[in-house]
Amino acid sequence: MTLKDIIAQSIRDNNGAIGFDAFMDLALYTPALGYYRRGETIFGEQGDFITAPETSDLFGYCMAKQCEPIISGGGNILEFGAGTGILAAQILFELARLDSLPRQYYILELSGQLQQKQKETISRVLPELIERVEWLSELPSDFSGVVIANEVLDAMPAKRVCYRKGEFFELTVAIEQDSFQWRAQDKPFNSPLTPLPSVCVEGYTTEVNQQALAWIDSLYQTMKDGLVLLVDYGMARSEYHHEQRTEGTLRCYYQHKASDNPFENIGQQDITTSVNFSDVAEQALDSGFTIAGYCTQAMFLISLGIDQYLLDEKDLERRSILAQQVKQLVLPSAMGESFKVLALTKKQPVKLDGFKEQNLVNKL
Repeated sequence: MTLKDIIAQSIRDNNGAIGFDAFMDLALYTPALGYYRRGETIFGEQGDFITAPETSDLFGYCMAKQCEPIISGGGNILEFGAGTGILAAQILFELARLDSLPRQYYILELSGQLQQKQKETISRVLPELIERVEWLSELPSDFSGVVIANEVLDAMPAKRVCYRKGEFFELTVAIEQDSFQWRAQDKPFNSPLTPLPSVCVEGYTTEVNQQALAWIDSLYQTMKDGLVLLVDYGMARSEYHHEQRTEGTLRCYYQHKASDNPFENIGQQDITTSVNFSDVAEQALDSGFTIAGYCTQAMFLISLGIDQYLLDEKDLERRSILAQQVKQLVLPSAMGESFKVLALTKKQPVKLDGFKEQNLVNKL
């Protein structure tokens, strides 16, 4: 049975339509067939997109510097969806250099193929630390330390809604003549946790990520104390719901080419939506977290001394390479401003160095 057949059967089993979040979940996470479960290369030059850790080791080194004061008393690190394992390796390498290793580095990864890739990466780079890494399939209880989620929220299945005749309606996925189609529900969409614009142009479309909000709440419940670092492309609500953003933020990536059509290359392309950081921050506060910081990726890395790593590099050729990598991480035309960092804390009084240069919490 193909992935398209599985999705079509799900639509038929649900009276002819499923929410886009259900479609996205099947397209990305169906065992052995979904985009993140099929075992093929999806990260890096040979894949469909490049993440910050793949761009430069300096990204992970800066993350390690933010983790260090939180875990120095014996805390742990929990990373969600660790990709190839490169970020874990970078963080562990730098924390070892700082003589501040976590007791345990947990990775919550549901894909068996990616788990294996992560083990290979960390074993190759840091064989002496592989015993410190433990893979989980569910949230641990009473976790104390730092939680890292780099490009995790954008991959959580989201709903799509469309403004028609003064109200928002959920856009579902139906199938007609063997092809998937958008279909608006008859009943207006209501979601008190995710405020939507009161007046829009006819046909205005946007996304609502209820799964991400539920995840934030479950994260609070499972944590005893510590810090959560969320790094993702997204924006505050005022920009997310800008009147000119009439088609929402849905994007698909296939071999480094972007499109807005989730109904092609099913299982072969990534499907993402940008993060509404205002929704996430409000849910975090409702759950009990403190909002400790919010800024662009560029200013977060600069605050943590990414430029110092450049200055410390004595080899001129190596420094030139690092300079190009840093540009990719911090320039507004690259990842610098489209990616944001949101920090949440629970019973954690440590002041965060990553927000020394910029803290945009009041913009949320």
